[in-house]
Amino acid sequence: MIVKGKKPWQKYMIQVQALTKNYGQFTAANDIYFEVNPGEIFGLLGPNGAGKSTTINCISGLLNPSLGEIYINQSSVLSEAIKAKASLGLVPQDLALYEDLSGQENLNFWGQAYGLAGDQLKARIEAVLEQVGLTSRAKDLVSTYSGGMKRRLNFACAILHEPKALLLDEPTVGVDPQSREHLLTAVETLKEQGTAVLYTTHYMEEAERLCDRIAIIDHGKIIAIGTVDELRNKMGEKDLISLQGDFSDVESSVLAEYEVIEWQNHTVRFMAENAAGQLSGLLAKFPPRSIKQTSVQQANLESLFIKLTGRELRD
Repeated sequence: MIVKGKKPWQKYMIQVQALTKNYGQFTAANDIYFEVNPGEIFGLLGPNGAGKSTTINCISGLLNPSLGEIYINQSSVLSEAIKAKASLGLVPQDLALYEDLSGQENLNFWGQAYGLAGDQLKARIEAVLEQVGLTSRAKDLVSTYSGGMKRRLNFACAILHEPKALLLDEPTVGVDPQSREHLLTAVETLKEQGTAVLYTTHYMEEAERLCDRIAIIDHGKIIAIGTVDELRNKMGEKDLISLQGDFSDVESSVLAEYEVIEWQNHTVRFMAENAAGQLSGLLAKFPPRSIKQTSVQQANLESLFIKLTGRELRD
């Protein structure tokens, strides 16, 4: 049964209310709320299995939520699916391309699926090919494209109909630096044009560059949400110290006065103020030769992520 929440606020382009998705006894998405404004890039960060793709698939209509309500451009994805999806573009993790067609033919196919035709379709194909840097390869078979070029074409197909809202699910995974820059620049251009973008990524530097606001999701729940600066401030003045080595015979009590984030046989992570200034004293608390590698991170988005989840983003 779907429990409907408040009606969508007029200013939001994407609105998610109490989204929950259950698979038997397992809850993949748990009471998720957020909204995305026109011209805003909203990041959804989390390790594998955190619930990012489940959330994206529910918003796009590929999955039906167990509970909750979702609106795209004021239309319900659940009860007004055709109207809602007309305002939506989706770039999935898996490529949605026909490799035995050219890039131009793929765009022509998807453009007609979106209801475009004639001069309008021709103009949009030319525009998106230029936007993703594939004009010179438009007539080549997709099977001859590099992985990064396929990602760029996949992106072009999603924005062909000029959607007001765009879902990007790990759009730069496995791409070369040139293709990544093309994609990131294209996302920034869409923001300037007023598109609402929901962006999931494994790359913290992308989130810090692109996102106006970020939600951190873990085990199906949003555990922090805010601007990059607001999230950084949650760390206060503490640094994150990560140690690699053999700690199987070390008691965690050696760090009793510190905030321990993770303690395993081969990994220890903890928080400390002015870590660089007192690093030698901190390391002296451990037996000689137990530490093989040490790193110190100043308060940033990645250190906050580790503090909240106990895991790195790519774990």
